[in-house]
Amino acid sequence: MEPLTRDHFFNGNIVLKQPRSGYRFSIDAVILAHLAESSTGGTVLDLGTGCGVVPIMMAYRNPGLRVIGVEIQPSLAAVARENVAANGMTERVRIIEKDMDRLVLADIGGPVDLVVSNPPYRKLNSGRINLHSQKAIARHEIKVDLKTVLATARNVLNLAGRFCVIYPAVRTVDLLAALRQGGLEPKRLTMIHSTPGSPARLVAVTAIKGGGPELMVDPPLYLYHEDGTYTRAALAMFSEVRES
Repeated sequence: MEPLTRDHFFNGNIVLKQPRSGYRFSIDAVILAHLAESSTGGTVLDLGTGCGVVPIMMAYRNPGLRVIGVEIQPSLAAVARENVAANGMTERVRIIEKDMDRLVLADIGGPVDLVVSNPPYRKLNSGRINLHSQKAIARHEIKVDLKTVLATARNVLNLAGRFCVIYPAVRTVDLLAALRQGGLEPKRLTMIHSTPGSPARLVAVTAIKGGGPELMVDPPLYLYHEDGTYTRAALAMFSEVRES
């Protein structure tokens, strides 16, 4: 296994290892974990969990959650299991090494209340594919595409269950169209900007399985001030407790 780095969150209470030169999670995953949070318990499934960052962050901030992470790449699944154990979460967070296209309800103990995903966002025939296989699979639709992610989410969700996804803003139309076509009705949308005045870089959408039409567009989320420091909203993502 290649060398790993250690990153600390929540005042050092969470430590996450990840490959030094392979795929490394970005603030996208932190945003997803924050926006998808629920004040209630239940079971959450993370499709494409990488090193386990989203399950671990969600479980840390909500002790009532059980979280399952699915990862197709053996090396990343191994790191995710190591992170779960190192943070004392083996009772509430489980990592499954499997192609999500082959995931069945028996793998996860039945339907879940919430599915989250930060899926590969580049079409296979677009842009330069990274020579490092971990990065390539995480960024390009090599092993899984958006249609597969949405079909898997729909298959494992309870009726009226939520699906939360983060995606490049430039593919917002593709995402919304695919969600509705896949039986997951978009209900809430947040555009995410680096700074006020800059174009949106990401979009976060919450959809409901079997939901009716009508979409709520939240105020934009800004991550940085013009001087490069985090905004209050961004700092809240790294806080011990969620702001009410």
